[in-house]
Amino acid sequence: MNEVKIKRQKTRVIRLGNVLIGGDNPVSIQSMTNTHTSDVAATVAQCNKLAEAGCEIIRLAVPDQDAAAAITKIKKQVKLPLIADIHFDYKLALAAIAAGVDGLRLNPGNIGSQQNVIKVVDAVRERKIPIRIGVNSGSLSKEILRKYGVSAQGIVESALEHVAILEKAGYEEMKISVKTSSVPLTIESYRLISSKVDYPLHLGVTEAGTDFTGTIKSAIGIGTLLAEGIGDTIRVSLTSDPVNEIAVATGILQTLHQRQGLEIISCPTCGRTEIDLISLAGEAEQRLQPFSRYNLKVAVMGCVVNGPGEAREADYGIAGGKKEGLLFKKGEILKKVPENRLIDELIGLISADLASKES
Repeated sequence: MNEVKIKRQKTRVIRLGNVLIGGDNPVSIQSMTNTHTSDVAATVAQCNKLAEAGCEIIRLAVPDQDAAAAITKIKKQVKLPLIADIHFDYKLALAAIAAGVDGLRLNPGNIGSQQNVIKVVDAVRERKIPIRIGVNSGSLSKEILRKYGVSAQGIVESALEHVAILEKAGYEEMKISVKTSSVPLTIESYRLISSKVDYPLHLGVTEAGTDFTGTIKSAIGIGTLLAEGIGDTIRVSLTSDPVNEIAVATGILQTLHQRQGLEIISCPTCGRTEIDLISLAGEAEQRLQPFSRYNLKVAVMGCVVNGPGEAREADYGIAGGKKEGLLFKKGEILKKVPENRLIDELIGLISADLASKES
Protein backbone atom coordinates (compact mmCIF):
# COMPACT_ATOMS: atom_id res chain seq x y z
CA MET A 1 0.00 0.00 0.00
CA ASN A 2 1.44 3.37 -1.02
CA GLU A 3 1.47 5.80 1.90
CA VAL A 4 -0.32 9.07 1.19
CA LYS A 5 1.94 11.91 2.27
CA ILE A 6 0.33 15.12 3.47
CA LYS A 7 1.78 18.21 1.83
CA ARG A 8 2.29 20.77 4.57
CA GLN A 9 1.88 24.47 3.97
CA LYS A 10 5.23 26.19 4.11
CA THR A 11 5.88 28.33 7.17
CA ARG A 12 8.99 30.10 8.36
CA VAL A 13 11.16 28.36 10.95
CA ILE A 14 11.56 29.50 14.54
CA ARG A 15 13.52 27.91 17.38
CA LEU A 16 12.02 27.23 20.79
CA GLY A 17 14.83 26.00 23.00
CA ASN A 18 16.10 22.89 21.20
CA VAL A 19 12.91 22.42 19.15
CA LEU A 20 12.63 23.76 15.61
CA ILE A 21 9.09 24.77 14.64
CA GLY A 22 7.77 25.36 11.14
CA GLY A 23 9.15 24.59 7.71
CA ASP A 24 9.67 20.87 7.20
CA ASN A 25 10.24 20.19 10.90
CA PRO A 26 7.95 17.63 12.57
CA VAL A 27 4.73 18.83 14.13
CA SER A 28 5.53 19.10 17.84
CA ILE A 29 3.36 18.19 20.82
CA GLN A 30 2.72 20.71 23.57
CA SER A 31 0.91 20.68 26.90
CA MET A 32 0.53 22.93 29.93
CA THR A 33 1.06 22.19 33.60
CA ASN A 34 -1.81 22.64 36.02
CA THR A 35 0.40 23.03 39.09
CA HIS A 36 1.19 26.34 40.75
CA THR A 37 4.41 27.26 38.95
CA SER A 38 5.82 28.68 42.17
CA ASP A 39 5.63 25.14 43.59
CA VAL A 40 8.87 24.03 41.98
CA ALA A 41 8.79 20.40 43.12
CA ALA A 42 5.23 19.78 41.91
CA THR A 43 5.83 21.56 38.61
CA VAL A 44 9.08 19.70 37.90
CA ALA A 45 7.40 16.38 38.70
CA GLN A 46 4.56 17.08 36.29
CA CYS A 47 6.94 18.36 33.58
CA ASN A 48 8.95 15.16 33.79
CA LYS A 49 5.81 13.02 33.59
CA LEU A 50 4.80 14.95 30.47
CA ALA A 51 8.26 14.41 28.99
CA GLU A 52 8.07 10.66 29.65
CA ALA A 53 4.68 10.56 27.91
CA GLY A 54 6.12 12.18 24.76
CA CYS A 55 5.48 15.89 25.29
CA GLU A 56 8.01 18.16 23.56
CA ILE A 57 7.08 21.68 24.71
CA ILE A 58 5.61 22.71 28.07
CA ARG A 59 3.76 25.90 28.95
CA LEU A 60 3.70 27.26 32.50
CA ALA A 61 1.24 29.75 33.97
CA VAL A 62 3.04 32.88 35.21
CA PRO A 63 0.46 34.94 37.12
CA ASP A 64 2.92 36.60 39.51
CA GLN A 65 6.57 37.31 40.24
CA ASP A 66 6.97 34.19 42.39
CA ALA A 67 5.99 32.04 39.42
CA ALA A 68 8.39 33.91 37.14
CA ALA A 69 11.27 33.52 39.59
CA ALA A 70 10.60 29.78 39.92
CA ILE A 71 11.42 29.25 36.24
CA THR A 72 15.15 29.40 36.98
CA LYS A 73 14.94 26.39 39.33
CA ILE A 74 12.51 24.53 37.08
CA LYS A 75 14.79 24.96 34.05
CA LYS A 76 17.62 23.23 35.89
CA GLN A 77 15.52 20.09 36.35
CA VAL A 78 13.48 19.95 33.14
CA LYS A 79 15.02 19.29 29.72
CA LEU A 80 12.07 20.35 27.56
CA PRO A 81 11.58 23.93 26.33
CA LEU A 82 9.43 26.01 28.66
CA ILE A 83 6.94 28.70 27.65
CA ALA A 84 5.76 31.36 30.09
CA ASP A 85 2.05 32.13 29.83
CA ILE A 86 1.71 35.88 30.38
CA HIS A 87 -1.38 38.04 30.50
CA PHE A 88 -1.51 41.85 30.75
CA ASP A 89 1.69 42.45 32.78
CA TYR A 90 4.80 43.06 30.69
CA LYS A 91 6.93 43.01 33.86
CA LEU A 92 6.10 39.32 34.30
CA ALA A 93 7.35 38.73 30.76
CA LEU A 94 10.62 40.50 31.56
CA ALA A 95 11.00 38.47 34.76
CA ALA A 96 10.36 35.18 32.93
CA ILE A 97 12.89 36.10 30.25
CA ALA A 98 15.48 36.94 32.93
CA ALA A 99 14.75 33.56 34.56
CA GLY A 100 15.71 31.77 31.33
CA VAL A 101 12.37 30.86 29.77
CA ASP A 102 12.48 29.58 26.17
CA GLY A 103 9.29 31.17 24.87
CA LEU A 104 6.41 33.48 25.71
CA ARG A 105 2.68 33.20 25.22
CA LEU A 106 1.77 36.87 25.18
CA ASN A 107 -0.54 39.14 23.20
CA PRO A 108 1.37 42.40 22.71
CA GLY A 109 -1.83 44.43 22.42
CA ASN A 110 -2.73 43.50 26.00
CA ILE A 111 0.37 44.64 27.87
CA GLY A 112 -0.11 48.39 27.65
CA SER A 113 1.81 50.94 25.62
CA GLN A 114 4.12 50.44 22.66
CA GLN A 115 6.94 51.25 25.07
CA ASN A 116 6.08 48.14 27.06
CA VAL A 117 6.12 46.08 23.87
CA ILE A 118 9.53 47.48 22.95
CA LYS A 119 10.89 46.57 26.39
CA VAL A 120 9.78 42.97 25.92
CA VAL A 121 11.08 42.83 22.34
CA ASP A 122 14.46 44.20 23.42
CA ALA A 123 14.64 41.49 26.08
CA VAL A 124 13.81 38.60 23.71
CA ARG A 125 15.74 39.81 20.67
CA GLU A 126 19.22 38.67 21.68
CA ARG A 127 18.16 35.05 22.33
CA LYS A 128 15.46 35.07 19.63
CA ILE A 129 12.92 33.91 22.16
CA PRO A 130 9.70 33.28 20.20
CA ILE A 131 6.37 34.80 21.18
CA ARG A 132 3.08 33.03 20.59
CA ILE A 133 0.17 35.28 19.82
CA GLY A 134 -2.95 33.50 20.97
CA VAL A 135 -6.43 34.73 20.12
CA ASN A 136 -9.63 32.91 20.90
CA SER A 137 -13.31 33.72 20.56
CA GLY A 138 -13.56 34.82 24.18
CA SER A 139 -10.79 37.41 23.97
CA LEU A 140 -12.06 39.60 21.13
CA SER A 141 -12.22 43.35 21.67
CA LYS A 142 -15.55 45.20 21.72
CA GLU A 143 -14.57 46.88 18.47
CA ILE A 144 -13.94 43.57 16.72
CA LEU A 145 -17.18 42.13 18.09
CA ARG A 146 -19.15 45.14 16.84
CA LYS A 147 -17.54 44.86 13.42
CA TYR A 148 -17.59 41.09 12.87
CA GLY A 149 -19.27 39.37 15.79
CA VAL A 150 -17.75 36.05 16.88
CA SER A 151 -16.43 34.94 13.51
CA ALA A 152 -13.31 33.72 11.77
CA GLN A 153 -12.87 37.16 10.22
CA GLY A 154 -12.94 38.82 13.62
CA ILE A 155 -10.61 36.28 15.25
CA VAL A 156 -8.06 36.53 12.45
CA GLU A 157 -8.20 40.34 12.31
CA SER A 158 -7.59 40.42 16.06
CA ALA A 159 -4.57 38.12 15.67
CA LEU A 160 -3.18 40.20 12.83
CA GLU A 161 -3.48 43.34 14.95
CA HIS A 162 -1.19 41.73 17.53
CA VAL A 163 1.16 40.53 14.79
CA ALA A 164 1.40 44.07 13.41
CA ILE A 165 2.46 45.38 16.83
CA LEU A 166 5.42 42.99 16.96
CA GLU A 167 6.32 43.60 13.33
CA LYS A 168 6.29 47.36 13.97
CA ALA A 169 8.71 46.74 16.83
CA GLY A 170 10.95 44.87 14.39
CA TYR A 171 10.38 41.38 15.78
CA GLU A 172 9.15 38.41 13.75
CA GLU A 173 10.07 35.39 15.88
CA MET A 174 6.48 34.37 16.50
CA LYS A 175 3.83 31.74 16.04
CA ILE A 176 0.07 32.20 16.09
CA SER A 177 -2.98 30.40 17.42
CA VAL A 178 -6.65 31.18 16.72
CA LYS A 179 -8.41 28.58 18.87
CA THR A 180 -12.09 28.45 19.78
CA SER A 181 -14.32 25.90 21.52
CA SER A 182 -16.26 25.41 18.27
CA VAL A 183 -14.64 22.92 15.92
CA PRO A 184 -16.10 24.40 12.68
CA LEU A 185 -15.15 27.95 13.73
CA THR A 186 -11.66 26.82 14.73
CA ILE A 187 -11.13 25.14 11.36
CA GLU A 188 -12.39 28.20 9.46
CA SER A 189 -10.19 30.55 11.51
CA TYR A 190 -7.02 28.54 10.91
CA ARG A 191 -7.75 28.20 7.21
CA LEU A 192 -8.11 31.96 6.98
CA ILE A 193 -5.01 32.87 8.99
CA SER A 194 -2.90 30.36 7.07
CA SER A 195 -3.87 32.08 3.83
CA LYS A 196 -2.61 35.43 5.14
CA VAL A 197 0.68 34.75 6.95
CA ASP A 198 3.59 32.34 6.85
CA TYR A 199 4.25 32.33 10.58
CA PRO A 200 4.11 28.89 12.22
CA LEU A 201 0.68 27.98 13.59
CA HIS A 202 -0.11 26.36 16.94
CA LEU A 203 -3.27 24.25 16.68
CA GLY A 204 -5.87 23.38 19.24
CA VAL A 205 -9.54 23.43 20.13
CA THR A 206 -9.75 25.47 23.31
CA GLU A 207 -11.91 24.36 26.23
CA ALA A 208 -12.49 21.09 24.38
CA GLY A 209 -13.84 19.28 27.43
CA THR A 210 -13.30 16.04 29.31
CA ASP A 211 -11.26 13.03 28.17
CA PHE A 212 -14.09 11.70 26.00
CA THR A 213 -15.58 14.90 24.56
CA GLY A 214 -12.25 16.70 24.32
CA THR A 215 -10.63 13.83 22.47
CA ILE A 216 -13.38 13.78 19.85
CA LYS A 217 -13.38 17.56 19.33
CA SER A 218 -9.59 17.75 19.22
CA ALA A 219 -9.22 14.80 16.86
CA ILE A 220 -11.69 16.34 14.40
CA GLY A 221 -10.49 19.94 14.70
CA ILE A 222 -6.74 19.37 14.85
CA GLY A 223 -6.89 16.34 12.56
CA THR A 224 -8.80 18.15 9.82
CA LEU A 225 -6.31 21.01 9.76
CA LEU A 226 -3.25 18.74 9.84
CA ALA A 227 -4.75 16.71 6.98
CA GLU A 228 -4.89 19.95 4.99
CA GLY A 229 -1.23 20.64 5.76
CA ILE A 230 -1.97 23.38 8.30
CA GLY A 231 -0.22 23.43 11.67
CA ASP A 232 3.25 23.23 13.19
CA THR A 233 2.59 22.56 16.87
CA ILE A 234 -0.48 21.11 18.61
CA ARG A 235 -2.02 20.99 22.06
CA VAL A 236 -4.99 18.80 22.96
CA SER A 237 -6.81 20.71 25.72
CA LEU A 238 -8.52 18.31 28.11
CA THR A 239 -10.17 18.82 31.48
CA SER A 240 -7.98 16.05 32.81
CA ASP A 241 -4.47 15.16 33.84
CA PRO A 242 -2.25 16.95 31.27
CA VAL A 243 -0.42 13.67 30.66
CA ASN A 244 -3.59 12.33 29.02
CA GLU A 245 -3.33 15.07 26.40
CA ILE A 246 -0.10 13.60 25.08
CA ALA A 247 -1.53 10.20 24.18
CA VAL A 248 -4.35 11.84 22.22
CA ALA A 249 -1.98 14.22 20.43
CA THR A 250 0.36 11.39 19.54
CA GLY A 251 -2.56 9.32 18.28
CA ILE A 252 -3.72 12.14 16.03
CA LEU A 253 -0.24 12.53 14.53
CA GLN A 254 0.23 8.79 14.06
CA THR A 255 -3.16 8.43 12.41
CA LEU A 256 -2.15 11.03 9.84
CA HIS A 257 1.32 9.43 9.42
CA GLN A 258 2.94 12.55 10.88
CA ARG A 259 4.56 10.48 13.62
CA GLN A 260 5.87 6.93 13.75
CA GLY A 261 5.11 4.46 16.51
CA LEU A 262 2.95 1.51 17.46
CA GLU A 263 -0.38 1.26 15.64
CA ILE A 264 -2.97 -1.32 16.64
CA ILE A 265 -5.80 -2.09 14.25
CA SER A 266 -8.77 -4.24 15.21
CA CYS A 267 -12.07 -5.03 13.56
CA PRO A 268 -15.51 -4.51 15.08
CA THR A 269 -17.27 -7.56 16.44
CA CYS A 270 -19.93 -9.24 14.30
CA GLY A 271 -21.96 -12.44 14.04
CA ARG A 272 -19.00 -14.30 12.51
CA THR A 273 -16.84 -13.80 15.61
CA GLU A 274 -16.33 -16.96 17.66
CA ILE A 275 -13.68 -15.72 20.07
CA ASP A 276 -13.74 -13.04 22.77
CA LEU A 277 -12.39 -10.35 20.46
CA ILE A 278 -13.14 -7.43 22.77
CA SER A 279 -11.06 -8.92 25.59
CA LEU A 280 -8.28 -9.95 23.20
CA ALA A 281 -8.04 -6.49 21.67
CA GLY A 282 -7.98 -4.85 25.10
CA GLU A 283 -5.29 -7.21 26.36
CA ALA A 284 -3.23 -6.70 23.20
CA GLU A 285 -3.42 -2.90 23.55
CA GLN A 286 -2.28 -3.08 27.16
CA ARG A 287 0.52 -5.60 26.70
CA LEU A 288 1.87 -3.99 23.53
CA GLN A 289 2.54 -0.66 25.24
CA PRO A 290 6.20 -1.54 25.94
CA PHE A 291 6.65 -1.56 22.15
CA SER A 292 5.11 1.91 21.65
CA ARG A 293 8.42 3.44 20.52
CA TYR A 294 8.71 0.99 17.62
CA ASN A 295 7.21 1.67 14.21
CA LEU A 296 4.91 -1.36 14.20
CA LYS A 297 1.41 -2.13 12.94
CA VAL A 298 -0.32 -4.96 14.81
CA ALA A 299 -3.73 -6.36 13.83
CA VAL A 300 -6.26 -8.06 16.10
CA MET A 301 -8.96 -9.44 13.83
CA GLY A 302 -12.16 -11.31 14.68
CA CYS A 303 -12.24 -13.97 11.96
CA VAL A 304 -10.44 -15.25 8.89
CA VAL A 305 -12.58 -13.03 6.63
CA ASN A 306 -10.94 -9.96 8.16
CA GLY A 307 -7.72 -11.73 8.97
CA PRO A 308 -4.44 -11.98 7.06
CA GLY A 309 -6.02 -10.74 3.85
CA GLU A 310 -7.60 -7.51 5.01
CA ALA A 311 -4.78 -6.87 7.48
CA ARG A 312 -1.96 -7.89 5.17
CA GLU A 313 -0.28 -4.50 5.64
CA ALA A 314 0.19 -5.25 9.35
CA ASP A 315 3.58 -6.38 10.56
CA TYR A 316 2.01 -8.89 12.93
CA GLY A 317 -1.47 -10.06 13.76
CA ILE A 318 -3.96 -12.59 14.96
CA ALA A 319 -7.23 -13.67 13.34
CA GLY A 320 -9.89 -15.47 15.31
CA GLY A 321 -11.45 -18.84 14.58
CA LYS A 322 -13.59 -21.05 16.82
CA LYS A 323 -11.87 -20.93 20.23
CA GLU A 324 -8.59 -20.58 18.38
CA GLY A 325 -6.89 -18.21 16.02
CA LEU A 326 -4.25 -17.73 13.35
CA LEU A 327 -0.95 -16.05 14.10
CA PHE A 328 0.38 -14.19 11.07
CA LYS A 329 3.28 -11.97 10.06
CA LYS A 330 3.33 -9.69 6.99
CA GLY A 331 0.20 -11.44 5.71
CA GLU A 332 1.75 -14.91 6.01
CA ILE A 333 0.00 -17.39 8.30
CA LEU A 334 2.47 -18.92 10.74
CA LYS A 335 0.32 -21.29 12.82
CA LYS A 336 -2.94 -21.96 14.63
CA VAL A 337 -2.99 -21.10 18.33
CA PRO A 338 -5.57 -21.80 21.09
CA GLU A 339 -7.56 -18.69 22.04
CA ASN A 340 -6.05 -18.51 25.52
CA ARG A 341 -2.53 -18.46 24.04
CA LEU A 342 -3.01 -16.00 21.19
CA ILE A 343 -1.75 -12.84 22.90
CA ASP A 344 1.18 -14.67 24.55
CA GLU A 345 2.25 -16.06 21.17
CA LEU A 346 1.85 -12.66 19.52
CA ILE A 347 3.94 -10.90 22.17
CA GLY A 348 6.53 -13.64 22.06
CA LEU A 349 6.89 -13.39 18.28
CA ILE A 350 7.26 -9.60 18.32
CA SER A 351 9.72 -9.70 21.22
CA ALA A 352 11.89 -12.31 19.55
CA ASP A 353 12.00 -10.43 16.25
CA LEU A 354 12.87 -7.12 17.90
CA ALA A 355 15.55 -8.75 20.03
CA SER A 356 17.18 -10.33 16.97
CA LYS A 357 17.18 -6.97 15.13
CA GLU A 358 18.79 -5.18 18.06
CA SER A 359 21.41 -7.83 18.85
